[in-house]
Amino acid sequence: MGGKTVGNSDFSQVDFSAFKQVDVKTVDPDTLVDINDITVDTKLPREERILDFIRQIKNPYCYRCGKVVVKISFNDTDATLEDRMESLLRMM
Repeated sequence: MGGKTVGNSDFSQVDFSAFKQVDVKTVDPDTLVDINDITVDTKLPREERILDFIRQIKNPYCYRCGKVVVKISFNDTDATLEDRMESLLRMM
């Protein structure tokens, strides 16, 4: 069973559901990666850029931006970001 790898990172063994459960009220901000420290090699293919970003950020659902802890989540839906942005713009 071949998982996705970037560098020394094998993402087939990563429990992303645990990442989603991080509580921003209790997490130690010093344990989170600052997104400002992430560098993306735009020359890599799209899939490799995504995997490299995840390798660097450690937890894509909870990270820091400077001194601010950021927690993101997504609804279980088939709607894309583009669909949502288009809908938002139509309401304006």
